[in-house]
Amino acid sequence: MERRFAAREQLTGVVRAALGAERRLADVTRLRGGSKKGVYRLLLDDGFTAIAYVWDADENYWPGLQTDDHADPFSPASGLELFEAAHRRLDGAGVRVPRVYLADRSRALYPADIAVVEDVPGGTLETLLQRDPQAAAPVLARLAEALEVMRGQVGRPGFGKVAWVDRGGVAPGRSCEQLVFDRALVDLEEGAARDGRLAAARDRLEGVVRELAAGVRPRSAHVLVHGELGPDHVLVDSAGCPMLIDIEGLMYFDVEWEHAFLRLRFHEHYESLRWDGLDERRLSFYTLAMRLSLVAGPLRLIEGDFPGREFMRGIAEHNLQQALTFIGE
Repeated sequence: MERRFAAREQLTGVVRAALGAERRLADVTRLRGGSKKGVYRLLLDDGFTAIAYVWDADENYWPGLQTDDHADPFSPASGLELFEAAHRRLDGAGVRVPRVYLADRSRALYPADIAVVEDVPGGTLETLLQRDPQAAAPVLARLAEALEVMRGQVGRPGFGKVAWVDRGGVAPGRSCEQLVFDRALVDLEEGAARDGRLAAARDRLEGVVRELAAGVRPRSAHVLVHGELGPDHVLVDSAGCPMLIDIEGLMYFDVEWEHAFLRLRFHEHYESLRWDGLDERRLSFYTLAMRLSLVAGPLRLIEGDFPGREFMRGIAEHNLQQALTFIGE
């Protein structure tokens, strides 16, 4: 597929609307990492920088991705509507997110939904952890505080994407654990169709999924979770404050879903984020489900023209090996 990306001339009017008619766009750089939206750093003639998010089919590498079923908590999290709802909820709770200079879906400024937001050139928490773990320690402590704030945000009437629940929607399914169970079986089937090792272990892994799911007790309280909160989705501002990005998947869900991902991505640094109130049985179940998702998803993604194929293949391989440990392999 031939892809068209935002050019400097396309973004000139956007910059003027977002940052002032007297300012001029000097350069545009497309940043790596986005698979569902385009992410661009905008350099102005006075040295100021900002970030543009572009939600356009040409910026979306996921095969057959649909973005309009917000009722499903696990439907693809992409789009300006989801971004605005998540930003409003986190900002209102006092959790640091990028300042928004412009959010526009009129297509008058640009032929797709677009937002211009604050740039934090200091880099990600992931980079800081690799470069200077000691300097990252206070940032981790502040991230733990942000997670505590998010645990205090309870969804009404239940669980689901923030954009859906906050306007009165009710997610399908009886419970979070039922949705995770159903998704895990789909991910197992899709992953097995793409990798022979997973196919050989499919029946045993399905047995473990069913066993773990059966041991989870019902729950009615659901809190605010990012869903994919790795250290690469946390920027560090000039004051050492963690700032959450890629927030479109924000939802009210089980806190263990958040911590399953945190534990997977932060590794030895997870101890700074650990919370003692977790249900360990639910956490174990969600961890296996997440491993299966991180096999099936990347393998599906690289069937298209996503440029970071080897990186995604590595994610799938690592999580396949981790999933197999649940059956003693």
